[in-house]
Amino acid sequence: MWNHSNRRAILLALLTAALVGCNKMLNAAESERNATEVNRAVVQAAFDKWRVGQGSPFDLLLPEAKWTIVGSSPLSKIYRSKQQFMDEVITPFNARVKSPLVPTVQGLYADGDTVIICFDGATTALDGLPYRNTYTWYFTMKDGKVVKATAFFDTRVFDEFWNRVSPPK
Repeated sequence: MWNHSNRRAILLALLTAALVGCNKMLNAAESERNATEVNRAVVQAAFDKWRVGQGSPFDLLLPEAKWTIVGSSPLSKIYRSKQQFMDEVITPFNARVKSPLVPTVQGLYADGDTVIICFDGATTALDGLPYRNTYTWYFTMKDGKVVKATAFFDTRVFDEFWNRVSPPK
């Protein structure tokens, strides 16, 4: 038979369990907010440095990071490491321009381990013509580093530049 003392003990146990559960949820939400802010700040700082010629967001890539270029360009594919991506895309790109690409951030959005950055990039090609494109990159972060990236941009503009300008031999 349930007496007043038993009901009270059960009610107290249920309330304690509910409070512990709420506390865990609050701690998880706070941890998620902290991760969001840290990731946002790390990516923003990388773009700020890139803009003034003192680094790039590629410095955030882990060696095993995967980079996907979406679209129909001959360069659109999954690069299985930072080194492969740098060797096949970034180094040949930089060899085709007079100065590094300068980003102008239009928006930076973060949620937990995902950071999305939309930016305009501009530089001058070796042939003297401007290169301008708009990019949106989706980063998956872990401990302040990029483990996975997906890039969207106007591949038609990129391909025209890539095919028009050859790197020096």
